[in-house]
Amino acid sequence: MPAPERYQGWGWFEESRPAAEADLDLCRAFHACFQGPQGELALRHLQRVFLDRRLPPSASDAELRHVEGQRSVVAYIGALVERARDPQQDRF
Repeated sequence: MPAPERYQGWGWFEESRPAAEADLDLCRAFHACFQGPQGELALRHLQRVFLDRRLPPSASDAELRHVEGQRSVVAYIGALVERARDPQQDRF
């Protein structure tokens, strides 16, 4: 049984992007989670704890990578929320 075309050659490596409408639906879902005073409080907390965190110069490479991953996730959530507020901007 031959492998699907997607898995032949380098095709498996390319990220498949969902339709723009699906992206906007996802943004709206995140916006719904973080709207209102409680959602904004939660998002500010994530930003304060993860984006504003500073590591000392003695931090290991593993610690730096871990914190950067955390920052990336929080920044991504923030970008989804902002895109739902203004669908014309493209922050991906």
